[in-house]
Amino acid sequence: MKLRRTLSVSAVTAALIPLAVAAAPATQAAPAPKMPTCSDVDTAYGQYHNNFFAGRSFGVPDTVRLGDEWHVFTATLTNVSKKELKSFSLRARVDSNVYNEGEHGLSPYADLQYWDAAKREWKTLRQGDAATGGIPGPSTLKPRESVHVQLRFRVREGLSHDQSYDSYAYLYGTFVDRYRGIDCTTSDVAGSTFNLRWK
Repeated sequence: MKLRRTLSVSAVTAALIPLAVAAAPATQAAPAPKMPTCSDVDTAYGQYHNNFFAGRSFGVPDTVRLGDEWHVFTATLTNVSKKELKSFSLRARVDSNVYNEGEHGLSPYADLQYWDAAKREWKTLRQGDAATGGIPGPSTLKPRESVHVQLRFRVREGLSHDQSYDSYAYLYGTFVDRYRGIDCTTSDVAGSTFNLRWK
């Protein structure tokens, strides 16, 4: 459907290194640069092919009525490549695409949860006002291995009627690849789009 010498030093020098690090103010530490997507790296070449995942889902309704009803669905991502996918991570999001100035996404009015099988309970995903977040999973995905995640979501009352919403509920799989000598991230999704109904 429709993220990868050994050097001898004198004892005196080795003892001073921790002191020098401790003396540096924390504000001097530069933030780690954000890793580019492989699509960004690909812009100059046009040869990168994202054919690592097969995604499928079951249970996302075609139409979602605003209110308190939860909609449960299962999303699966399978590594269909011959490569072991490293630094693999999972996240999910419920939102809508925004195309025009003045429009807004539905995520602030959505709730999203995943099923924690170990604790046998639903866990809420939210970052700021967005219905999104990371989901525990394997750190690598070998060829032909799959991950299955059970999710549920709802869209609450209060969403504006004055625009249309290109809405979706997606599970994202991301791993670190290396392309043109640069480490970059590749993602794909499992899930579906849906329509909204106010009454």
